[in-house]
Amino acid sequence: MAKKKMETGGKAKSAKNASAKKRVTFFMRAPEAKEVSVAGDFNGWDAKKHPMKLDKTGLWKKIVMVAPGRCEYKFLVDGDWALNPDTEETCTNEFGTENHVLEI
Repeated sequence: MAKKKMETGGKAKSAKNASAKKRVTFFMRAPEAKEVSVAGDFNGWDAKKHPMKLDKTGLWKKIVMVAPGRCEYKFLVDGDWALNPDTEETCTNEFGTENHVLEI
């Protein structure tokens, strides 16, 4: 299985079926945070659905199955919406703030 690295805060593995969901690893460096989750088009913007886990290096991670195509997402860090400073691809959302963009 070939690997496809994403530059938008995650990594996706290619599958044989182009319409199949892909495993995407979302990540955010926030060593001081007590709680981080990821929400977006892929989960109905439900921040409770995908809580992330903190590793020893201060990196929060969560693997999520995401359908191919374009999706927008953001992180909830200790109750506040946040962008990952290590991710460049963003777009303006309906609230006048920004979301990350992921193309799979």
